[in-house]
Amino acid sequence: MIMFNNITKRFGGVTAVNNISFKIRKNEYFGLLGPNGAGKTTIVRMLLGFSNPTQGTLTINGIPAGTAVSRKGVGYLAENPRIPAGLSGKEYLRRHTALIGLSRNDAVKEIDRVLEMVGMSGKEKQKASTYSKGMNQRIGLASAMLGRPGILILDEPVSGLDPIGIRDFREILEKLKKDNVTLILNSHLLSEVEKTCDTIAIIDNGDIIIKGPVDKIVKEKETLEDVFVRLIEERNE
Repeated sequence: MIMFNNITKRFGGVTAVNNISFKIRKNEYFGLLGPNGAGKTTIVRMLLGFSNPTQGTLTINGIPAGTAVSRKGVGYLAENPRIPAGLSGKEYLRRHTALIGLSRNDAVKEIDRVLEMVGMSGKEKQKASTYSKGMNQRIGLASAMLGRPGILILDEPVSGLDPIGIRDFREILEKLKKDNVTLILNSHLLSEVEKTCDTIAIIDNGDIIIKGPVDKIVKEKETLEDVFVRLIEERNE
């Protein structure tokens, strides 16, 4: 479904992503991990078409990434989504339905559906200025799910959430997996990645240092955090 083929991205003399190749299959839950500055955000930006590779090819369903056609069916939740303070959650979602071209009738149904999924039904008319961090994250996730995208890209979706909010997000993602959604999860909360994802890639200084199924990478009596710390420390000794 998503194919990275010898992708390199340079910014001047700095190589942010160094000749990486891998694929993400349909309905796979894929965790993209690495220290700050490792290249994760650059990878996400190239997928969304915000930045182009310096070399190599990147495709979504066989279509070059960054084109309008490739972005159709892709939902994105940025870290710390910013909802204009003067808008209600419902007004914010209505703007998103217009952006993805839903009819008025379909928009009403979709907004109700995603509000129910993220646990914000009954709070959608409140102004965003009254929302907590968790409520903002829930509305942000709701906006990413509008139109039932086949691919979801989530950037630190549980950042700043309390344990109940984190558990709720995990349960939402478990429900989406039954709908054949493909997930790319960028997160520093490794315990949640371990519970949620099928496959992970750990990237450091633009290089993929390991990629594979979680149950093959994380051995008995280890956690994903143990593996992550060990590999990064060994690489930087």
